[in-house]
Formats: sequence, C-alpha cells, structure tokens
Amino acid sequence: MRAVIQRVSLARVLVGRETVAEISEGLLALVAFEKGDDEGVVARTAEKLVRLRVFEDSAGKMNLSALDSGKEILLVPNFTVAGSTRKGHRPSFDNAMEPERATELFELLAEAVRGMGVRTAKGLFGAHMHVELVNDGPVTVLLEL
Repeated sequence: MRAVIQRVSLARVLVGRETVAEISEGLLALVAFEKGDDEGVVARTAEKLVRLRVFEDSAGKMNLSALDSGKEILLVPNFTVAGSTRKGHRPSFDNAMEPERATELFELLAEAVRGMGVRTAKGLFGAHMHVELVNDGPVTVLLEL
C-alpha cells in the first residue's frame, strides 16, 4: 500500500461537475493498494492516517493528529500512486492490485478510519475525478506499508 498524504485547508473531489466528496481542514490521502495487500494493511493504514502527527499544537510544533485535533480525512483511490518509475520513462503499474479487490480494501479503509472517530469523505473508485485542494504548509508525506 502506498499513499500520498497532504495536509489541506480544504479539498474536494468532483466527477464531472458534481462534487462527490469534500472536507475542510484535514488530510487528503491518494491511496493505492498493491498486490499482496490485505485487511491487516488496511488496519495499519487507518491507524497511521488518523494518528499521523502533522498538525500544529499550541507551541507551533507538528504534534497533533487528525484524531487529536478534530480534523477530517478525504480518501481518494488512485492506482497510479502504485506506479514504478525505476525503468524507462513510462510508469509501470504491474504491482497495482486488481480493481475488484482494491475497491473492497478501499471501502474497508474508509470504514476503519470513520470507525476511529474521524469524519471521512471519499472519492469514487474507478471514476475520472478532479481533485481540488489547498495544501497547507505545504505538508506532504509518503506512506508505504
């Protein structure tokens, strides 16, 4: 599993002209599942996302998580995050999980994050999405499990 996580002051996902998901302050996570990922990876990813300390405390240090600070999380399925650019100039997506199983794991991830008490929004798996965001910081973190 790989994810690109960005701290945002707002973010939304559009399919066509329709907004399908939106958050204010929180985290935007572009998520890709890879071959071999399972429910254990989902649980660890959910835990990491809600507890990732990238929000500032009263001293201005990145010491607070989305869970600590009441922030939101927007999950966006994005198989291209699983792409490898080690060879050539065209990314290889050979390690990306097949869509049917990846959809199941993505839905489980959204349920797990929501179940930990964090307001969760999500993009649409398989849709052509437009993601709009205002990166706060900017703070961007790569997560690999």
